[in-house]
Amino acid sequence: MSSDNSLTAKSKIAYGLRILLSFMFLLSAVAKLYPSPHFALTTFEIKQLIPMGFNEVSAAYFSRTLIGCELALGIGLLQPHYFKRLVLPLSFLMLLLFSSQLTYETIVNGNKGNCGCFGSLLPMTPVQALIKNIVAMGIIAYLFKITDKNDDKLNGYLISTLILGSVLAVYLVGPMTKRSASSVPKSVILESPTTEAVSKEIDTIKAEVLTSDVKEEKKEETKTKAATEPKKKSSAYSKYYADIDSGKKILCFFAPGCDHCKETAKELTQLKKQIKDFPELRIIFMDEEVELIPSFFEYAGSKYTYQVIDVADFWKAIGGAKDTPGVIYLWNGNVIKEYDGINEKKFKVSEFKAIVTKK
Repeated sequence: MSSDNSLTAKSKIAYGLRILLSFMFLLSAVAKLYPSPHFALTTFEIKQLIPMGFNEVSAAYFSRTLIGCELALGIGLLQPHYFKRLVLPLSFLMLLLFSSQLTYETIVNGNKGNCGCFGSLLPMTPVQALIKNIVAMGIIAYLFKITDKNDDKLNGYLISTLILGSVLAVYLVGPMTKRSASSVPKSVILESPTTEAVSKEIDTIKAEVLTSDVKEEKKEETKTKAATEPKKKSSAYSKYYADIDSGKKILCFFAPGCDHCKETAKELTQLKKQIKDFPELRIIFMDEEVELIPSFFEYAGSKYTYQVIDVADFWKAIGGAKDTPGVIYLWNGNVIKEYDGINEKKFKVSEFKAIVTKK
């Protein structure tokens, strides 16, 4: 009787562990599609797979197939067919591969950034993810040890259908679309017309009434100013804005639904009100939740010239390893200061104000 009770308790523990593992694999698969498949898959490919050596096409296929396999394993852990022969070994192998990649990444880049295991739904550092994987591998090893291979049911058709169906489901949820990488969308000008056009007209009127002595003095000031400015160069952002390399400009990389981006835009608007001759501000929005752009500007307190680009092109433009909100201060095409993300490189109002107002 005691032996039967012990066996029942052992079976309950085993199945509880199977449910835990299943939840982990299913969460990992679903999280990589959050908050939307197009955004999540593209971000996963640009930030995780392409730096590992994949090209855009292979990364797109691999990401969907990988997530489909995670989904299949999550379901497979709850059923009896080929459980010890196939499901447990494949689960262990997948975690082992992930752990190897995480170990390499930690050694090369340090324990920083989001490993991407649970997408943006549950950010984890590489070391946190590695610990999670090691614990899961230990559970799998325990289940493999206590499970009798003779208990496996051998319905190969069911397992094949499960795997193919799961992979196909991910391809259907996140279809692969062709993008034109060379096309740059036109800018949407929303800034108040009090900047360039009006100031040029005022400068023209002033120039007509200046005396020759004042004109000469102004020429000397212009020469001095030119001598102190950095030499003009062509930046990587001129493909988005033709005037971005002329004078002082602020280029921002924002996602319309990002709360941190909205807060940064609001802080920049407040600085614009405080600082005379504040640099013109341009925005590049990610093509995700674009319907939120009007409310974004409403929160920011001002409207700015902006354009929307595809998610993949957005991450390439800001830099695959960087994150939103991105703020770049340019002077004649030279990057004077750059901020990104919400951690150590995040936008700092007081620091930026000192840089912009520095003579």
